[in-house]
Amino acid sequence: MDSSTDVFSTRLFDLGGSAVTLGQALLGLAVALLLLFGWLALALTRANRLRAQADAAAAARTAQADARLAEILKAQSEMQGRMGTMAELFGARQAELNQSIGQRLDGMTQRIGTTLTDQTRTTHENLSKLQERLAVIDTAQANIQSLARDVVGLQAILSNKQTRGAFGQSRMETIVQDGLPMGAFSFQPTLSNGMRPDCTIAMPNDAPDLVIDAKFPLEAWNAMRAAETEGSGEQAAQSAQQRFRRDIEVHIRDISEKYLLAGETQDTAFLFVPSESIFAEIHENFEAIVHKAQRARVVIVSPSLLMLSIQVIQALLKDARMREQAHLIQGEVLRLMEDLSRLDDRTRKLQAHFSMAQKDVDLILTSSDKLSKRGAKIEALEFAQIADDTKPAAATRPAQESAPTTQQNPKFEPRSTTLKLRVVDEDE
Repeated sequence: MDSSTDVFSTRLFDLGGSAVTLGQALLGLAVALLLLFGWLALALTRANRLRAQADAAAAARTAQADARLAEILKAQSEMQGRMGTMAELFGARQAELNQSIGQRLDGMTQRIGTTLTDQTRTTHENLSKLQERLAVIDTAQANIQSLARDVVGLQAILSNKQTRGAFGQSRMETIVQDGLPMGAFSFQPTLSNGMRPDCTIAMPNDAPDLVIDAKFPLEAWNAMRAAETEGSGEQAAQSAQQRFRRDIEVHIRDISEKYLLAGETQDTAFLFVPSESIFAEIHENFEAIVHKAQRARVVIVSPSLLMLSIQVIQALLKDARMREQAHLIQGEVLRLMEDLSRLDDRTRKLQAHFSMAQKDVDLILTSSDKLSKRGAKIEALEFAQIADDTKPAAATRPAQESAPTTQQNPKFEPRSTTLKLRVVDEDE
């Protein structure tokens, strides 16, 4: 007994400064097991209660599901009936839809046929128009080919020095002939030194003629353009430019020496360049040539500048002719003034006649107004006399029926005669 007591009193460990014996530990373990068993019993009781509640809820849900299933079956049967009705309606509607679609397809087929017919007709018309336009294009192509041949011919003309000079000469002659009257110009005349310029224009007031030269050195220009376009190099381009500058300077010197004759030609001559682009290039890149030409009294002109100069010369010639005919114009003006003076006298006489005629017309209108007034007075007096004579005749009509007719005329006629004589006397 004591040994067992000693066993239970055996110290196991210290807890919080107190010694825990084996008996205390076993007692604590027994208490813990009791508490565990109590908790397990409570948990089983609660689990049974929850299971019972879950079974009741499941039964309620099963009942609700059965009721819902019954409702679903009822709704399904109703839905089947409605589906049958809808199937019948859809069948009828499908038949109507098929009929409507058939009708629309027939109408659409008819419209498509009409549209295709119209499109076929339109396409045929467009093809006809296209053929006409192709014929026009063929004609234009033929014209272009003819123009190309003409351009090739022009190129051949420009490649030959003589034909090119004839081309520039023809352009210059066309401009001069269009701007000046016959007799005011001369083509290729012979000067006193035996030289023959391309054109001379007669200036007004017995002034010397103006010389125009149309031979432009185009070979150097074409060589310079070819060097620039072909990319032959800077040295070749400079060489071509020097050649062009040298040729045109020689040509300017020849014009100055051959055609500028004192007393026979003007101290300034025109060098005609038959291209506006060449003229612009010269003034833009060869300004020294332009200055040298000005110092040599040679003016470089393009077709437009030559046309403008011709118009100025035409105005000068017209002004000179006007000055030459000034005395004739003065005489005509004097005769015109005499005619105007005579016209003024005759107009004044006619105005006097019209004034006298107007006075006569006024007097006639005055007499007419008087006659109208006298006639009105006579008419008023006659009606008054007739009214006075009818009153006693109406009073004595039962006794004497023929008396009024026998007495009216003697009473009326003397008064009427007297009134007429009075009117005549007053008019006189």
